[in-house]
Amino acid sequence: MAAGPQAAQLWALLDELAENDPRAYERLLRQQRARAARLLAPPRPHLCLRARCGGVAGRPVFINICSWERVPAPRSRCGPAPASAGRLEEGSAGGDLYSVIDVAYNPDVLQRGEENPEKMEHLIRLTLRFVEERCNLPLSHLYTREPFRLKGSLEAMQARLEGRQLPPPPSNQDTKQELTLEELLHCLGAEECSRAPVLLREEREPRAEVPLIQEVSRAGRAEQPRAPAHEVITVKDANQKPLRVELRIKLPQLSSVAECDLRVSKDDLIIEVPEKYKLHLDLPELVDEERTTATFHKGKGELLVSAPVPGADP
Repeated sequence: MAAGPQAAQLWALLDELAENDPRAYERLLRQQRARAARLLAPPRPHLCLRARCGGVAGRPVFINICSWERVPAPRSRCGPAPASAGRLEEGSAGGDLYSVIDVAYNPDVLQRGEENPEKMEHLIRLTLRFVEERCNLPLSHLYTREPFRLKGSLEAMQARLEGRQLPPPPSNQDTKQELTLEELLHCLGAEECSRAPVLLREEREPRAEVPLIQEVSRAGRAEQPRAPAHEVITVKDANQKPLRVELRIKLPQLSSVAECDLRVSKDDLIIEVPEKYKLHLDLPELVDEERTTATFHKGKGELLVSAPVPGADP
């Protein structure tokens, strides 16, 4: 119950900062935008493991170990290593069946592993055990680290970890199963095996810095922003000459204008509220972005934007 008044007080302080110290306010916004960009960035491949189900002669199981800012870092160097896993999928190559699953960690966890081969080996062993218990899939103790970083496509891996479904590819499409490092650098960017949290405790190496893995539930992930309701009006004079473009944008979840990132160019408008709203509009007229004004009405939860047309009287 106390969170409401505290949040209102915080937004009031931000509004006051915007009025009294615009430079500090802009600096704070840049920091928050950078943080939001990191959290909204998609997972990226780090390394790929090949194990086998049930023994040396069993079906290959590929494990894509990925880096994802959205996965929390461990609270301490000896605490749990949070992980997020996608659904197990089946695939085939040359008529041979295989399975693939994606497991994501915070970049700090993987960075520490790359700096210390023993820690990386320990993390890999825990990942294998994590996949075994999560998917009820017995794996052999032998594994290989593949020369490529990702089994399957980058888009499919990101969709699995984010809980999205991809449309099936055309039957005559020759899909590529491995991505080289060069191809990955050129890329811009659901059912689960079990929804229950998994906690793996290390028994043989109690002194290791990653003693266990804890799966992060998808319910705790940031919501995807949605387009808000809006209205665009072109105001004209008696001779039907455009004077200005006015926009009314409904933002009922907005507590303060400090949460909003508004960008206006000559021909378009972008508004973003991290994890809540995102809207990109092509304007019906060219406007003067320097004279554009925006006003947020808290009571109505509505943002009013007025963009004059160049040459029109102010």
